[in-house]
Amino acid sequence: MHVLFIIDPLPALKAYKDSSVAMMRALAARGHTLSVAYQGGLFIDEGVVKAAATGIGLVEGADLHGHAWWSDRAPRRDAVLSEFDAVLMRKDPPFDMEYVYATHMLEYAQAQGARVFNSGAAIRNHPEKLAITEFAEFTSPTLVTRDMARLRAFHAQYRDVIVKPLDGMGGTGIFRLREAEPNLGAILETLTDNGARTIMAQRYIPEIVNGDKRILLIAGQPVPYCLARIPLAGETRGNLAAGGRGVAQPLTPRDLEIAQAVGPRLHDRGLLLVGLDVIGDYVTEINVTSPTCFVEITEQTDFDVAAHFALALEQAVGA
Repeated sequence: MHVLFIIDPLPALKAYKDSSVAMMRALAARGHTLSVAYQGGLFIDEGVVKAAATGIGLVEGADLHGHAWWSDRAPRRDAVLSEFDAVLMRKDPPFDMEYVYATHMLEYAQAQGARVFNSGAAIRNHPEKLAITEFAEFTSPTLVTRDMARLRAFHAQYRDVIVKPLDGMGGTGIFRLREAEPNLGAILETLTDNGARTIMAQRYIPEIVNGDKRILLIAGQPVPYCLARIPLAGETRGNLAAGGRGVAQPLTPRDLEIAQAVGPRLHDRGLLLVGLDVIGDYVTEINVTSPTCFVEITEQTDFDVAAHFALALEQAVGA
């Protein structure tokens, strides 16, 4: 296969722990050809979706903590997306309007024969925080609104809640509001921009002390291990970007129940790779843009996540 990665700039990636790099390494090990393009390199020329793509090779034995782990294999060229056997959308958020335009172009490319994973429409139609509301039976009580009175009433009802923006990542903008929170008004005004921006409120889940678990779904089926991201002492966020410590763990019966209920439905909609965030018994986010934690799970268990993903991609394109 010739696989195109739409990705963040390669020099900015932390290759030793980056899931996209792990995918590249697994695909290269299976004899596949790699190219990369950036979101800004997507364009439409006389109705045809193209990308400014560069062929790359991986340097054998390279120090993944450095910046010399890849080399250009072929010069950059304007390539039609349908020329590739698979296109992997691995651009990290922010999910801004440029990202939305990119999902439209990927959707158009699919109509022209491109094989895109995750599909543009599926990414766009499953915003990572809002998507949990489809599976209310697996979520803690949740409110999505910009109405200050509703948010205050939700806080008064549950007395200990988490509030967060809908477009944050890595734990940014998340606040825990306890019953006697003296800054309640200021926090809600700031997050909602005085009622102009919609946010999410959820009843606090005390099991966060045991970790915010990332469960990976590949082709609708769960990886047998999750990564529990355990918060620093005194923190309410388990995100690795916020200092959380990642510990791989076998899935619990409840984890499997959630994954087996959610996974096939999402896969049928064009989502080859999904990252469920689960705290205790509840789903808190459904990550579809560029789910991570491949490396951490692989290093701590006997399950090679990237190799499993490469096999699933081959099966998806019939390679």
